[in-house]
Amino acid sequence: MDLNPRQLVTQFAHVLQQNLFPVLEAAVGPLTTQMELLSVVMSMTPLERFLSCRRASTGRPARDRAALATAFMAKAILNLPTTRDLIARLRVDDVLRQFCGWSSEVRLPHESKFSRAFAEFALTQLPQQLHEAVIAATQARRLIGHIARDSTAIPVRESLAPSTKAAAAKNKAAKKSRIGKSPKRPTKRRKLADHGTRIQRQRKQKLDRMLKDLPQLCDYGVKQGSQGNEFFWRGYKLHLDVADGQLPISAVLTSASVHDSQVAIPLMTMTGQRVTHLYELMDSAYDAKEILDHSRQLNHVPIVAIHPRRGTKKSSQLQKVFPDKPTPQLGWAQQERYKIRTMSERVNARLKDEFGASQIRVRGASKVMAHLMFGVLVLTVDQWLRMTAP
Repeated sequence: MDLNPRQLVTQFAHVLQQNLFPVLEAAVGPLTTQMELLSVVMSMTPLERFLSCRRASTGRPARDRAALATAFMAKAILNLPTTRDLIARLRVDDVLRQFCGWSSEVRLPHESKFSRAFAEFALTQLPQQLHEAVIAATQARRLIGHIARDSTAIPVRESLAPSTKAAAAKNKAAKKSRIGKSPKRPTKRRKLADHGTRIQRQRKQKLDRMLKDLPQLCDYGVKQGSQGNEFFWRGYKLHLDVADGQLPISAVLTSASVHDSQVAIPLMTMTGQRVTHLYELMDSAYDAKEILDHSRQLNHVPIVAIHPRRGTKKSSQLQKVFPDKPTPQLGWAQQERYKIRTMSERVNARLKDEFGASQIRVRGASKVMAHLMFGVLVLTVDQWLRMTAP
C-alpha cells in the first residue's frame, strides 16, 4: 500500500518513539529531551556517506570524523559556546560521550583535533550537505504552501578584513575630495562593463555563480527595527528560506552590509531545486521588479510588502501640481497569507536562543557558516519531529 508523505513521516516518528528510544535507554540509561533529539539527528543524517570518501589511503589515519561531527551536533543542541565547553561536557557526561562514539574519557581527542576537524567540516561544507540531505529525505515529496524569506544579524568577535578597511578609507577620502563638486557620473565604457546591477545579472547566472558574487567578508551592518530604531553590528548576515512548520529549507551567509534583496534570487533558486512550493512571502526590502519577475518565472506566487518608495499610503487632500499616486495595497487574501511570514522571525529567534547562533566564537565566513548550519540542521530535525508528533 502506498503511503502519502504525511503518513510516512508519522510512521517514522512512531518507530522512533516505540522502538529506537527504548533500545537506547536500555543501553545507556534514561534519555533527556536533548539526547532524544541528538539520537534522531544521528539517525537522519547520512554521516558515513559524506565522510567515507574523504579518508586518505596513505598516511596516518585520521580520527573518527563521524564521532567529531556528532559532537558538534551535540554542541548546537546543548547550546554550548566553545569547543572547550563541549569537551568538558563530554568528560563528565557518559551518555553523551557514548552517543558520539567514545567509550571512555581517555579516548577523547585533544582540543586541537576538534579544531582541525571543524575546519575540515567548514571547508568541505559538511553541515550544509547534511542539511540538504535531511530536506531531501523529509520534504522532497511534500507540497509546501508558503516559503518565508528573511535575514538576521550575526554579530561576531572578529576584526574587519583588510580589504574592507582599505575600501572604507578610500570611500571616505573620495567623499571628502568631492565636497563642493558636482557628482561624478559613470562613463559609457564603465556602464558597459557593469552589465547591469547585481540583481539583473543574477537572472542570467547559475546558482554557483550567484553565490560566488556575494560578498562574505566581515564588515558593518545596520537594520531598522519595528520602532524605527537602528541597530548596528559587526559581522555577517544569515539569509533563510523557511517553509510551513518553521522548517529552514535554504541558508546563505553574506557580509553584514549586503542588502536583503541581493540574496533573494539565489535563495529562491536554491529552494526551488530542493522543494516544491507555491507562495513566497517577503517584506518590503524585496520589493523589486526583477525579484518579482524571477519568482513568477519559477512558477511561484510572490507576496511582497509594498515599499514606501512606490507612493504614499494616503494621498493628500490638497491639490498638487504633480499629485502622488497612493501606494498599491495587498488584497485581503494576500494580507492573510502575508501574516504567515512571521514564522521566519520565530526560526531566527530559536536559532539564536537555543542553537548557538548568538554565541559565535570562530572566525571566517566558512567557519561561521559551519557553526550556524549545525544549528540549522538540528533545528530542522526538531521542527520536523514537532510536525509529526501525534
